[in-house]
Amino acid sequence: MPSRLSSAAQKDLLDGIVLRCQSFERKGGAPPLVVFDLDGTLMDNRPRTVAIMRELADAWETRDPSLALKLKTASPDDLLYLFGDSLRKMGISKPDLVAEGEAFWKERFFRDPHLVHDVALAGSVSFARDLYAAGATLVYLTGRDLPLMGIGTFQSLRDLGFPIGVAGTEFILKPDAAMPDEEFKRTLAPQLTRVGHVVAAFDNEPGNCNVFLDAYPTCTSVLVDTQMMPGPPPLSNRAHVIADFSR
Repeated sequence: MPSRLSSAAQKDLLDGIVLRCQSFERKGGAPPLVVFDLDGTLMDNRPRTVAIMRELADAWETRDPSLALKLKTASPDDLLYLFGDSLRKMGISKPDLVAEGEAFWKERFFRDPHLVHDVALAGSVSFARDLYAAGATLVYLTGRDLPLMGIGTFQSLRDLGFPIGVAGTEFILKPDAAMPDEEFKRTLAPQLTRVGHVVAAFDNEPGNCNVFLDAYPTCTSVLVDTQMMPGPPPLSNRAHVIADFSR
């Protein structure tokens, strides 16, 4: 995988995308588009999992106070990508407990009410606002699904300060939670020409970054190196890697 950019190079890359949008020569009236994933890209969803762990701790308190304490004292930095792996890392390894914990987490993680715990990644709000001010249309293209997470996602974007619900923003979610994220984005990506010209795309999954390079070879595809599914495909050498959106 390409190496993370230095802080200076990251600033240059992000500032350059803003300038490209600002000076974009519209072809046929089409605006410049910048596409963002949400989880692990614009937002850190690990506090959502930590909140669910606190609830699981309350449920397990009377059964095993020592296990409950491990859950109560967990921090976002203690988490691995998969919830079951996070439990095992904390020493909770009995298969029945792991399965129970995973089911408890899944029932809550992919639902509107717990999205309030998500936080913006460093610099992401100001970067999105600068792009919007520069004339870019912002496309929030997420693997979250519309039926279970649509309302909470809209509220979260609004409350964190991202441009949303105004002209020049698009909000696109999966129609069905069971649809694999990469399949959804591979199907959807070519349709974005109906909205404008894709200048840049940001995602935390290498496969999705590659999808945008396949669909739009001249766009700037950027991997936000936060968390990703185990065993990802190789990231294209044409993609850039950043830590966050600090400039």
